[in-house]
Amino acid sequence: MSLQKGSKTIFLTLPLLVLSLIFPAVQSAHAAEVNIYSARQEHLIKPLLDEFSAQTGITTNLLTGEGPALLERLRSEGRNSPADVLITVDVGNLVAAKQAGVLQAARSTVLEENIPAQYRDDEGYWYGLSSRARIIYYDPERIDPEKITTYEALADPALGKVICVRSSSNIYNQSLVASMIAHHGVEQTEAWVRGFVNNFARRPQDNDTAQIRSVASGECAVGIANSYYFGRLLASEDPADQDVTAKVSVMWPNQDDRGTHMNLSGGGVTQSARNIDEAVKLLEFLSSQQAQDIYARDNNEYPVNPQVQPSGPVVQMGEFRADDLNLSLIEKFNAEAVRVMDRAGWR
Repeated sequence: MSLQKGSKTIFLTLPLLVLSLIFPAVQSAHAAEVNIYSARQEHLIKPLLDEFSAQTGITTNLLTGEGPALLERLRSEGRNSPADVLITVDVGNLVAAKQAGVLQAARSTVLEENIPAQYRDDEGYWYGLSSRARIIYYDPERIDPEKITTYEALADPALGKVICVRSSSNIYNQSLVASMIAHHGVEQTEAWVRGFVNNFARRPQDNDTAQIRSVASGECAVGIANSYYFGRLLASEDPADQDVTAKVSVMWPNQDDRGTHMNLSGGGVTQSARNIDEAVKLLEFLSSQQAQDIYARDNNEYPVNPQVQPSGPVVQMGEFRADDLNLSLIEKFNAEAVRVMDRAGWR
């Protein structure tokens, strides 16, 4: 079956009534299909879905939107949701989906063989499909890299007001702080956050790419952003992006102890799934060596399958030691991380 003819992509801006009419209509027309709610942008996930359909004959129906909006839609649709699989970014969103009761446990020997234990839920509610590092970017003209070799060092008063970062409402930052709690406990982490906030060069704002650009422009000397954002700039042919990467250096934090904080994009089978076997097959395919290689090459992320090597622009950023913290612990500490950030004045 040609996926170009059999698949559908639907954007979240469509009203719920329209969606509820579309997916059942599609289900009745095809014997084997899987309905996907995805926070990954269409151009990032579509090539993988096309390959999955080509290999299995299973049609994929795709709805894209922001992670929190998709979660809210799953909540409101309840058991009547047409979604079989939720794919989203950041382990915090995966944890929120599990806690909201919109996912179901799905065990698979293939998934457990392809994905290391620290990158999947202990009970099978979600599985990591690609990984990314939350790292430090700096202006080598203004900052001695020896002063910022750890996340902890970013709270040193001697560093000064040089740091740019997103707000505390950003799930990437919440997961980073949750990982700090997992390693250091609440009291020590709160002290770190207070020092970190005191070194902000400006009020937290904008997205990850903006933090890197702010370092290049001189507004900040240090920025925090996920690794794939820098990978995208490295891959860009835009002279303005090339100018940014020429001015900004990368620091992999905590290489002499626990390693750099890692996060995930991932997915799980929804509680409402009617095509469970097809949903599990899709997750298995996305964790396969072939799909993981596409993830790495096209999305500037790191494979979770240890049989696959990184590729693409991120290879230029160098090798590093990754924190092997079991990311299921983010589930335990996320709420406390938000309270710590609020008490410490991270807005």
